[in-house]
Amino acid sequence: MPAIEDHSYLKICAQLASYMSISLAAARRKVELVAAGKGVRSLEDRKTIAEELLEKVRSQSEEGKEASLHLDHLLTALEEDENFMVED
Repeated sequence: MPAIEDHSYLKICAQLASYMSISLAAARRKVELVAAGKGVRSLEDRKTIAEELLEKVRSQSEEGKEASLHLDHLLTALEEDENFMVED
């Protein structure tokens, strides 16, 4: 699939990637998956979906539910696994 080169669409996806602490490609893929699920193909509809996702992430960020904090919590070792080592 050829890359979409619309500046405003890329800017929204870049902001989404920044808020979610993911790459631009992953943010664009997230928008594309939601668009495919809704059966949307036009660029304007994809921009709308990206803006909706961005607003959702911004509101979660303002509530203190940042993605990076959630990831940090998931990566914390359990007490019984703290000294676990894998042999080479």
